[in-house]
Amino acid sequence: MVREPVVAGQFYPGTPDRLRSMIKELVDEEATREEVIGLLSPHAGYVYSGAVAGAAISRVSFKDTFVVMGPNHTGAGKPFSIITEGAWKTPLGEVEIDSELGKQILASSEYLEEDHLAHQYEHSIEVQLPFLQYFKPDIKFVPICLSYATGEVYKEIGKGIARAAKELNKEVVIIASSDMTHYESQESARQKDNQAIEAVLDLDEDELLKRVQELDISMCGYAPAVSLISAAKELGAGKAELVKYMTSGDTTRDYASVVGYAGIIIIGLSPLAKLAREAVESYVRQGKVPSPPRELTPEMEQKAGVFVSIHKLGELRGCIGTFEPTRKNVAEEVIANAINSAIRDPRFPQVARSELKDLDYSVDVLTSPEPVENKDELDPKKYGVIAQCGWRRGLLLPDLEGVDTVDQQIKICCQKAGIGPKEPIKLYCFQVKRYK
Repeated sequence: MVREPVVAGQFYPGTPDRLRSMIKELVDEEATREEVIGLLSPHAGYVYSGAVAGAAISRVSFKDTFVVMGPNHTGAGKPFSIITEGAWKTPLGEVEIDSELGKQILASSEYLEEDHLAHQYEHSIEVQLPFLQYFKPDIKFVPICLSYATGEVYKEIGKGIARAAKELNKEVVIIASSDMTHYESQESARQKDNQAIEAVLDLDEDELLKRVQELDISMCGYAPAVSLISAAKELGAGKAELVKYMTSGDTTRDYASVVGYAGIIIIGLSPLAKLAREAVESYVRQGKVPSPPRELTPEMEQKAGVFVSIHKLGELRGCIGTFEPTRKNVAEEVIANAINSAIRDPRFPQVARSELKDLDYSVDVLTSPEPVENKDELDPKKYGVIAQCGWRRGLLLPDLEGVDTVDQQIKICCQKAGIGPKEPIKLYCFQVKRYK
């Protein structure tokens, strides 16, 4: 069964050439791509919300399959509906439904039901597809339409999506299709939308629901957004980022009654950063040092010095590492140094359980240090530095905020090692690969 487009020529151009040309103007093909687990993307007419949708989708490193969730504006069909077979047509061609994933999601969900009627005239999913086709013409997808329910229902649907992806070992990107505040003044819309956006950026689906209800935020796709956050956390979400926000007033110049649009991406942690987080959470919550994963990724198998940095709300919360390898692989280095950064960095108190949700992790894997004959060989953005005097050694990682010169690097290294300004030193440099 092929679903025909219902808003082509209204929400977006109805001919292939005009549609492709418009999308080209809305996206940024030079944008830095991220390993995105999911995104919040608007679904109004492209002239109003297309710049936001285009900016968000431009940041995505594409997978073969997307799960696209939208709200049920029409009230038709089952309240929680999925289609697991067939294709959807747009002016750019047909988009095949990933039947394997769709059927696995359906089997994994307590609430979803197979249903075409809810999707027949619903635009919120359809308008996302041309953006996907523009970047990857052979893209597959799974459409899910959500109506009114409790937060527990939405969260369980999200967890079902995550379970299905894990069971099939399939990489997917999840889109929650939603506009923000509807038909209020520019000032009111921005104030309310900022509250909802903040909850999404915190990956806090309960707080999002609370704010939508208490502040009367007319965010039509809050249900897909809650399911997205729930799924993303199950799939290892690291952080969320607001890519772009605007309102219809920015297009029409009528600020008395606007609709808000937000493009937000949810980025996954790298395997090493995820391992660091799991180590800290295991130790802080249960006092246990976890074992390395049974199956090591290539970056975990090598031997190298490793530093683990922990930040809380953008501020350093701990950083400890090893200059050179001290364990049989990087995975073991990460586990040990992550725990040390959380509880043994003398500059900070031990990480408390209440702080865990606010922490971000990065892992620097070091190359072997090489001697430096002249400091002119150094570059603070590219190279880390080790200063040594006898048995005393101080190390500074590269590309740190506020450290812009080689002399600054050397001075900080010497201070760390307790080396006086007139003592002779040997310099070594190294590079890092940073995982977040």
